[in-house]
Amino acid sequence: MNSDKAVELLRAALLEVPGVDRMEIVTSSAVADTPIDFVCRVTVHGREHVLAGEVKSNGQPRHVQAALFQLKRYVEQQLGVVIPLLVAPYLSEDARALCVESNVGYLDLQGNARIAFPGFFLSRTMAERPASERRELRSLFKAKSAAVLRCLLREPSKRWRVADLARETLVSVGHVSNVRASLLDRGWAEVSEEGVFLARPDGLLDAWRAEYAPPSGERRSFYTTLHGGAFDDTLRSRAHELEGSAILSTFSAAKWLAPYGRTSIDSFYADRNGADLLCRTLGLVTAGRGANVDITVIDDPGLFRDAIEPVAGIRCTSVVQTYLDLFASALVRAKQAGSGKPQAIIAKTLIGKSVPEVEGTQKAHGEAGAKFAPAARKALGLPEAPYYVSPEVK
Repeated sequence: MNSDKAVELLRAALLEVPGVDRMEIVTSSAVADTPIDFVCRVTVHGREHVLAGEVKSNGQPRHVQAALFQLKRYVEQQLGVVIPLLVAPYLSEDARALCVESNVGYLDLQGNARIAFPGFFLSRTMAERPASERRELRSLFKAKSAAVLRCLLREPSKRWRVADLARETLVSVGHVSNVRASLLDRGWAEVSEEGVFLARPDGLLDAWRAEYAPPSGERRSFYTTLHGGAFDDTLRSRAHELEGSAILSTFSAAKWLAPYGRTSIDSFYADRNGADLLCRTLGLVTAGRGANVDITVIDDPGLFRDAIEPVAGIRCTSVVQTYLDLFASALVRAKQAGSGKPQAIIAKTLIGKSVPEVEGTQKAHGEAGAKFAPAARKALGLPEAPYYVSPEVK
């Protein structure tokens, strides 16, 4: 992006708001020894304001930080009030946040803008990313790159040399270097003397979730007569043979990772050998309707290497992979429901119900309410057992 294009963009943005009486924009090519790309003098309601602009061809946070430093240094050296402004082809949400934190205005070709000075305020946020940005993100989250990301997300603060990360993930050094550069550009990673680490794992995970597509593969549906403990025990008995070729996924993985998780269908990721072994081990019969086991046959060995064992003999997708799969599943179910949005079930309850001393008050929390638990069970007609789930709920 050159200065002339940036000037056109700024001129159009300033004219969107009434009250602009006069405007003059001079680029650095017309003024010697100017460290910034253009200076704009604009008169609004009879009062002149000066804007200093820096133009960047790359609007990722890493490049934005350097531009912000240069703008702020220039502004501090001026005698009068100067409003700093950054212009780029596209500024990500993180990049725009950096601008706001530094009190620097911004403008991009995608339509995102924030320009503010006395008598003038323009703020606009566009939801759409440019096609080039979407392509870059999709590339970052493909199988080989995803193996590197999952490894980094396991221990975000751990420092990694590129060669060590390549050995750990079985991805080429060149590919790891490309992933590293992309993470640094977006401000999700930083580099110390010991190596690269994730500085903003939450930002990376949010972006991955937004672009995530479940692993492609052949989905097979089956029925088994095994349920509950019998199913789990049978799975454990063949854990050694299944290692590296079959893992629990989505809600079935969540059941072992989160307290009280429940699912009526057991889901797996497996390669072809793993799928065949699951069929023999669990006595699976192909089923259309009434299936209680789903196997997605995939070709991505990285998911199996990234698997975890929350309890002995039970291997499932990692916490990160499970999170991504659950979110994608929620979106699919929302679309099937017709609303296009995830659904929430809200149940209104009365805390401390049947215990007059604490009912409806915060005293029902913790130890203060624990001493009334036996009386509450009796009033509600529940057994004396400390943990009880009725047959209807089961």
